[in-house]
Amino acid sequence: MTLPEPIGPEVSGAEAHFRALESLYAAAPINRLFESVLEIPEPGLARIRFTIDERYFHAAGAAHGTSYFKMLDDAAFYAVNSLVTDRFVLTTQFNLLLTKPLGPGPVVAEGRWVSGQRRVFVGEARLIDATGEEAARGTGTFMRSRIPLASLPGYAQG
Repeated sequence: MTLPEPIGPEVSGAEAHFRALESLYAAAPINRLFESVLEIPEPGLARIRFTIDERYFHAAGAAHGTSYFKMLDDAAFYAVNSLVTDRFVLTTQFNLLLTKPLGPGPVVAEGRWVSGQRRVFVGEARLIDATGEEAARGTGTFMRSRIPLASLPGYAQG
């Protein structure tokens, strides 16, 4: 599979774009509720390290499905948006497969670009628990929006 060229005005500024996306993630108000850190090591790949604790549990003592969705969607989203340097992408659909209950501890969500090069993209993600086992996976479609990344608080290159 060949990655598309990043879309936007500064193809050579991929590292600056990745760091700006990481700042955008950290600035999002929803991330005050989740202890997490985004890392974009290369185009089409994003890793988010989360810490799950009892605040995210349902009545039976494991992470609620909203936590799974948040982690998987974010990882796939940022993997895709790493390839779009001028616009914010939007999740238009996302499917989840939950395979293992998550208890307290560290979790890594790893997202990857799968396909798409212009307007609509497909991304996937998986959750890996502290033992190295997969706890869930998801696949989503994402669409370029009309929202310029540069207009968003938190997205600052340089």
